[in-house]
Amino acid sequence: MTDNTTQTIQITFVLSEHMLTTGTTLPLEMLQTAQLARHQSAQASPVNLAMRTAVALGTQLPTPTGMRWAPDATLAEAGNNDIIYLPALWRNPRPVLRRAGALIEWLKEQHHNGATICGVGTGCCFLAEAGLLDDKVATTHWHYFDQFQKNYPNVQLKRQHFITQAGNLYCAASVNSLADLTVYFIQRLMGKTVASHVERHFSHEIRRSYESSAFYEDTSHPHPDETIIQIQLWIRDNYSRPITVADLARRFGMSTRTLNRRFKNATDTTPLAYLREIRIKIARELLKTSNLSIVEVAEKSGYQDSAYFAELFKQQLGTTPSAYREMVRAKLFRTD
Repeated sequence: MTDNTTQTIQITFVLSEHMLTTGTTLPLEMLQTAQLARHQSAQASPVNLAMRTAVALGTQLPTPTGMRWAPDATLAEAGNNDIIYLPALWRNPRPVLRRAGALIEWLKEQHHNGATICGVGTGCCFLAEAGLLDDKVATTHWHYFDQFQKNYPNVQLKRQHFITQAGNLYCAASVNSLADLTVYFIQRLMGKTVASHVERHFSHEIRRSYESSAFYEDTSHPHPDETIIQIQLWIRDNYSRPITVADLARRFGMSTRTLNRRFKNATDTTPLAYLREIRIKIARELLKTSNLSIVEVAEKSGYQDSAYFAELFKQQLGTTPSAYREMVRAKLFRTD
């Protein structure tokens, strides 16, 4: 029982035939841990998490793992949601999607009512099938990238991002990414102290932060120039390729002078400076999380000349790529 000042957040985990149970049990247990930590922390936000599982009538729930579920409610009974989790599916999702008419309609209604909805892996297909991802960014399990793009050509598939956000719609490429996303939700709801507690208990290994560049947010460009937004998105998707302002201008049907002027007015920076910012951000992430050589990091960041890359990196950050790697790796293993 909660007091009058405590906000209750209704979280529903949708169950489906052929579901990958880890994609449901892991975030469920993380949120339960957050609930316990919240009661033990005087600094936590006054939030109570109400969690339930729900299923469409007639759904056969035994999964390939043999785990059996006793759902708490039917979809018709599961209204007034704040957050909805959609499960990943084993193998080809198409047979399940063909039988998911009731779930698809329910998702449309819940989205209309303002619920935050997140899918993991092939579970993101439920959102795409409902048309909720049309003209929005999304991701899915890497094995289904090509099929996803073929089936949903109106969705902006972001292959290089593990988590995407389009308003209140979230996609996580894998169960590990879903764990990061769940930590993000917990921080928003209960504060950083509880979120850190959950992350420490469920992620003993070094993990990329849910605030890292793997998180692609559809609302990160507040300016109204839609053409410049498309150019920014194209640069983000193609940063490793040779890119010139003249190439961009031709691709988007304007003169270089017009492109530079509109880009500067919209973003307060130039196209080449924006490209450099994206490349350096990618390089920093690779230096932090991979064992690639400096030459390989330069190439993957869009620089064929590793000496020029190192010089540019030092200009931007005041240190060399090698020294930066040593610094961030040392911070990863701090115990205080």
